Amino acid sequence: MSSEQRLDAALEAKIEQARQLLVQLASDYSPATFANSFGAEDMVTTDLICKFSPNIEIFSLDTGRLPQETHAVIQQAMKHYGREFAIYAPESSDVEAYSRKNGPDAFYDSIELRKECCRIRKVLPLQRALKDKKAWVTGMRAEQSPSRGELPESEWDESNGLQKFSPLSSWKNQDVWAYINHFEVPYNKLHDQYYASIGCAPCTRAISVGEDIRAGRWWWEDPDHKECGLHVKQ
Repeated sequence: MSSEQRLDAALEAKIEQARQLLVQLASDYSPATFANSFGAEDMVTTDLICKFSPNIEIFSLDTGRLPQETHAVIQQAMKHYGREFAIYAPESSDVEAYSRKNGPDAFYDSIELRKECCRIRKVLPLQRALKDKKAWVTGMRAEQSPSRGELPESEWDESNGLQKFSPLSSWKNQDVWAYINHFEVPYNKLHDQYYASIGCAPCTRAISVGEDIRAGRWWWEDPDHKECGLHVKQ
């Protein structure tokens, strides 16, 4: 779809709903921050924030194992939107201790070791990013995985002690790509290689036709376990 074509009314309504939510939360929950993994949904959310609520901070977790394509779109997005993104990295001492004890790729060996790797590289840096914030924004959508089937636009995050907003909760995959194409939003080029959901390079693969959209994340695990700990309710 070219950028000259009109969006359908249903998507226009979703955009307006997201705009209203972002404007409201920026007013009522300042300071607020957006956790950006630079996947397709997060690039749509980035575009919406930059257009409608630019005072919302944007940050990313650089786990140390991200694909080069993700670093490339971070650089592209910073230039495209003309703003800085806060980057949070894991503590080197935690990474060193994990690798020394278990090996650098021990996350393949068990769910426990995979979740511990995610805790070190993602959960702990997230806690630093959310410190002193009143709200955080995510690009999550309800249809992405079984654990996200009931995903409200706004909910209290007990683990982090702040309000959590998901303005794209009701969006479908086709909505995301219609928005990206219409507004010419930068996106991760791994999506063109059938990577539907993109995380760390060792834990992400392309998917085949008919596979679930999250099948490429931690593909060696049961679907019910496919969360890194950032969005798991306690």
